[in-house]
Amino acid sequence: MSGPRSYPRAERVRAAVKEVLAGEIERLRDPGLGFVTITDVTMSPDLRHAKAYYTVLGESVEREASRDALARATKHLRATVAHEVRLRYAPTLEFLPDPVPDRTARLDSIIAKIHRVEDER
Repeated sequence: MSGPRSYPRAERVRAAVKEVLAGEIERLRDPGLGFVTITDVTMSPDLRHAKAYYTVLGESVEREASRDALARATKHLRATVAHEVRLRYAPTLEFLPDPVPDRTARLDSIIAKIHRVEDER
């Protein structure tokens, strides 16, 4: 049995949306926007909805300010995606914090704790 079916067009659209968002976010002039990196984009099968996962360098205050700035810029970013990526319908955009860095930090903390306990023995 083979893995999930590959849809080359859907993959091209996903990659193009990610590239356009990353480039346009760098050009935004919102003072609340911190150092945001788009880590991944997922598209619905009909290509009408996109979830963009992002990370922000900094503490929770910077992350919250960047989340709000992305919310303010969503309409502009959707219009940019519609212009740059030729699709019948401009996909709706949803920005979500990428959970991977937090999970990685938590795992690192657990591993460090295990090593400390082992060293004490």
